[in-house]
Amino acid sequence: MSLDPTVAKAPEASEKTSGALPRGRLTPTGTQSAAAVTARRTLFALVCLATLVLMTERLVHILARDGFGVIDTLIVLCFVTLIPWSILGFWNSLLGFVLWFLPKPLEVINPAAAKARDDDPIFIRTAILMTLRNENPARAFKRLRTIRASLEATGLGEHFDYYVLSDSSIPGVIAAERAAYAAWITEFPSVDRLVYRHRENNEGFKAGNVRDFCERWGRQYEVMLPLDADSLMTGPAIVRMVRIMQANPRLGILQSLVVGLPTSSFFARVFQFGMRFGMRTFTSGSAWWHADCGPFWGHNAAVRVAPFTDFFKLPVLPGKPPFGGPILSHDQVEAAMMRRAGFEARVLPREEGSYEDNPPALLDFVRRDLRWCNGNLQYFRIMGLPALLPTTRANIAMAIQMFFVSPATILFAIFAAIAAAMWPADVAFPAREAFWFYVVFLAMYFAPKWFGVLESLLRKPSEFGGAGRLLAGFSAETLFTFVLSPVSWFNQTMFMTALLFGKTQGWGSQQRDGYRVTWAAAARDLWPATAFGVSMLAFLAVKAPAAIPWFLPLLAGLVLSIPFAVFTTSPAVGEAAVRWRLCAIPEEFDTPAEISTLLAPH
Repeated sequence: MSLDPTVAKAPEASEKTSGALPRGRLTPTGTQSAAAVTARRTLFALVCLATLVLMTERLVHILARDGFGVIDTLIVLCFVTLIPWSILGFWNSLLGFVLWFLPKPLEVINPAAAKARDDDPIFIRTAILMTLRNENPARAFKRLRTIRASLEATGLGEHFDYYVLSDSSIPGVIAAERAAYAAWITEFPSVDRLVYRHRENNEGFKAGNVRDFCERWGRQYEVMLPLDADSLMTGPAIVRMVRIMQANPRLGILQSLVVGLPTSSFFARVFQFGMRFGMRTFTSGSAWWHADCGPFWGHNAAVRVAPFTDFFKLPVLPGKPPFGGPILSHDQVEAAMMRRAGFEARVLPREEGSYEDNPPALLDFVRRDLRWCNGNLQYFRIMGLPALLPTTRANIAMAIQMFFVSPATILFAIFAAIAAAMWPADVAFPAREAFWFYVVFLAMYFAPKWFGVLESLLRKPSEFGGAGRLLAGFSAETLFTFVLSPVSWFNQTMFMTALLFGKTQGWGSQQRDGYRVTWAAAARDLWPATAFGVSMLAFLAVKAPAAIPWFLPLLAGLVLSIPFAVFTTSPAVGEAAVRWRLCAIPEEFDTPAEISTLLAPH
């Protein structure tokens, strides 16, 4: 593939900027032995590979009871495609669970963070960036004002400037942005500390928006902190991240662990409750072996401006959308390029004042999922970037593979149903072996959330209102996932099929606020999933009725998708969940001042 030569050559110019780690050396921040990091990654990879081999062998053993034919081969191929993410999730979350019971877990997970002290003076300047495209200006500016007030309260506010970077295309929205800026700028002692910029085009999407900032103002700052329109961070959390960046000049990206905000939307409430547990353990475990090759999620992160400006001009991929054109999911690529340029990318895997909104309804979740799917599948063409470290190249490959889980799961179900219909009447099905295989698979799939819940139960269940409320919320979230996951798998499968015929997914503004989904809207978007689920059930009822219980965890979610979409956006259901504190997060029991300000009506 042909890529921008500035991307391909600049980081390789010298040993100083090379991401490679010669034997016996330390990682760029000087906080870890390169050999020790390599040993961690090798051990983790071997454990995951061994698990994959063992699980596959068990499946083959079960299928071979009546002989092993073409359908069985297809089932196994689908399985080895869908299972890696569950295996990764299991071992990451188990590792993360164990690590947080060590005396100093953060020093083991992210030793670069240990170089910063809480009383270190700050001497670098940081730009707080909020990128907008056709968002609610009042909502976005209120969040940025809340962040500024929190930073000022730390006594260190003079080290931070603010940029509102608009790519909006709707005249009314642009006018509202300018009015909000004009109203706020009067509160600043210097007009240079709050800048509003509107681009007439959306070239490069969000990545292009940030790059424009870097080229125009970036040389004034050591660090930038990009935010989305739904982002919220506390002043102490930002100050801590800046101190860590300041203490580690070769730390290029420091990603915070972003969690959901309190909400009355039942869908978002249950979804973020599960994510609260799953992300904590999964991210902690992955950070242990990712080490200097960590993630970047594009927002709520501290980014070193100079290498970003010098080395990160993203290429325009050859060909037309959906696979060609500007890179949509740019954050993973930027993390890989930062490490290639000789700077580390690391994550702080603890909940420390970093928040965002989650989709308020199933329909919005699906749309966001499809945007990410489109973006990640472009990574096939990114794999050719030169001089990437093996770990960052593996991260890109896993980001691609994540979305192949969906078609593999749907095809697995189809082939398994055919196999069940073809099973000889005179051959006993190995139900006991299949049952335990099924249990192990589900345990792996749910492991990140289960380990997260267990950690909270053992450590401080009072943060979630006590053990009873925590377990009640966990039960509700588990049922929720049994519906959400199949719907997501099916829609991703259909979308990926459409991509082969040139269909693309837009990348505009997102629905942030809760609303009621009508039956008509749910039926319009979800009838294919429902029809597929009903068809599969009908086929099994005729051909293999005894197999129906095995398929219910998948098919029930598809069949119930339409009423699920309506039910989970019901204001009455959401209000009842808030009143009963079902799936309540810690911020609902001990609300930070920043969130109280944000939730205030004016």
